[in-house]
Amino acid sequence: MPLDPLNPQSLAFWVRIGVTILCGGIIGMERQLRGKPAGIRTCTLICFGTYIFVALAAALDTRTLDPSRVLGQVVTGIGFIGAGVIMSKEGLVKGVTSAAVIWVLAGIGAAIGLDRLELAIAFTAVTVGVLVGVEFFERTFLKLRRGVHGRVLPAEETPEEEDSPRVLDQE
Repeated sequence: MPLDPLNPQSLAFWVRIGVTILCGGIIGMERQLRGKPAGIRTCTLICFGTYIFVALAAALDTRTLDPSRVLGQVVTGIGFIGAGVIMSKEGLVKGVTSAAVIWVLAGIGAAIGLDRLELAIAFTAVTVGVLVGVEFFERTFLKLRRGVHGRVLPAEETPEEEDSPRVLDQE
């Protein structure tokens, strides 16, 4: 079998596809188990989609085209997807972590597309470590939840002596 990472008859191609599915799937599983908006399917597809664009861009003829422009456009597009995940309802902002995870997934997919499989696996481990580790610390030290998981009241609902919105703890 040839080693061309863009040839479906190549072992290298299938290894990269497998690493993409594994990395996106592991992060997606963590999110889905917590009931978050971006689960296994979404995380895997974001990682895979970024891999596709970056791998194809890396194969472009650099004498006539600039592959880094593709990477820049992927980052911009992923930013829009992440922004769409963030919602505000009744003064409570939700989805910020999911938006950040989407951005990280794009970075992992880009690393795989640039043939940096070890980096992608390390980034996946760090991402899951942060998601699980911070949750553990927040449960252990309740003061860490203050301000992060609070509710913002609009200025018209705050007491008259205050001119700006305030954050209420949800504890």
